[in-house]
Amino acid sequence: MSDHSLRVYDSMLHMMSNAENPTPLVRLTRTVPFKHTKVYAKLEWYNPFGAVKDRVAYNLVRDAEERGEKLENLVEPTSGNTGMGLAMVSNARGYKFTATLSSAIPLEKRSALRLFGTNLIELEDALCPMPGAPEGAMAKAAQMGDQPGWRSLNQYKNPANPDAHFRTTGPEVWRQTQGNITHFVAALGTCGTITGTGRFLKSNNKDIKVIGVHPTDGHDIPGVRSRKALALTDFFLPHEYDGVLEITDDEAYSLNKRLIQEECVIAGPSCAMALAGALKAVPDEPGNVCVVMFADNAFKYLSSYLRHLPELFPNMGASSAPADPFAQHLQAAVLFAETSPDVVDVKQAAAMMKDGAVLLDVREEDEFKEVRVDNALLVPLGELSKGPVATLPRDHDAHILAICARGKRSIYGMLILKAHGYKNVKSVFGGMNAWADEGLPTQKG
Repeated sequence: MSDHSLRVYDSMLHMMSNAENPTPLVRLTRTVPFKHTKVYAKLEWYNPFGAVKDRVAYNLVRDAEERGEKLENLVEPTSGNTGMGLAMVSNARGYKFTATLSSAIPLEKRSALRLFGTNLIELEDALCPMPGAPEGAMAKAAQMGDQPGWRSLNQYKNPANPDAHFRTTGPEVWRQTQGNITHFVAALGTCGTITGTGRFLKSNNKDIKVIGVHPTDGHDIPGVRSRKALALTDFFLPHEYDGVLEITDDEAYSLNKRLIQEECVIAGPSCAMALAGALKAVPDEPGNVCVVMFADNAFKYLSSYLRHLPELFPNMGASSAPADPFAQHLQAAVLFAETSPDVVDVKQAAAMMKDGAVLLDVREEDEFKEVRVDNALLVPLGELSKGPVATLPRDHDAHILAICARGKRSIYGMLILKAHGYKNVKSVFGGMNAWADEGLPTQKG
């Protein structure tokens, strides 16, 4: 029989965290400037499959099984960690598992998902799947989940998500702090953690402050959502929280480095983001006890650190030189183009179309058929790359707007069109996803 006191288990699933078998709390001292307030990190990578989302994955399956649902092929939109948890729970239960996710998810996570036995469907979407994206990870999972023999448990809308934290995380924190907790802080993604845990803690003491932390628009912190994306998130309930703060990539990654090197806590980027928010929001007063959720560890994000902490990798450029020594300059040109005046938002694009600008959709034909803007001209990026296209305007002074799903392919389309000699080309920021989010008219089929 499994025995928590001896740490001996008959099954990996018996290791799931609860009040009797909690993930650790570790006090932070070197990165915390407070004299009075005690700040503890709750280390969620001590869950059996390495992240806070193990709680959600297990509870999604448990809930469906207890309600008598027949589970055979599971499909889930994910930014990685819920997918990993569902993959392993599916392995234990004998189910097959498919994950739909953004191709921008760190390679480490995508590789781990494949190792865990997941069938991956990679799409152009936000790091944390965007609600309402017509061709994103959520829409694809919903479509697949409607097929016979398939089921999407859908962490983004399923009450079993926050319920996992009401059942486990909240009771753990309450017991580990002996009821003395005054502040609870969590990063905001699906918002199951903050909502479920916050409800439990406030049911025991309504004076406990619950604080959410999110990144800026265009962030590079996997697993969390900007305020704009949170507005479309079912479990984002700010009226239940006592504060919501924004933290930049630079603040998060800088503190992340300190956490690892000074506190010896191998935390991932979203952990540092949450802690940065806590340090801004929580006052330094006697008796304050703050618990910050640390969702997972650093090892899944090495490629992210390479981008944001390049000083740690001084020789990476030499050891991984591209076959084309000038490729790095093309990459730099694309990055500069993404923040140039040649990028317009969807409202600007719609206004320009009224003035006669041509909207050029550079997605694939199947994406275009699924949802499109009326009067848009389809020229897939691959076709555009081959050379001049007969359907393009003959006038090289014509105003052209390049659009894709999220705004990445359209940057390349814009640069190619400029190389073709077109002088007035813009890329639409956020692409079709932003167009739909803004409520601008689209056509389907």
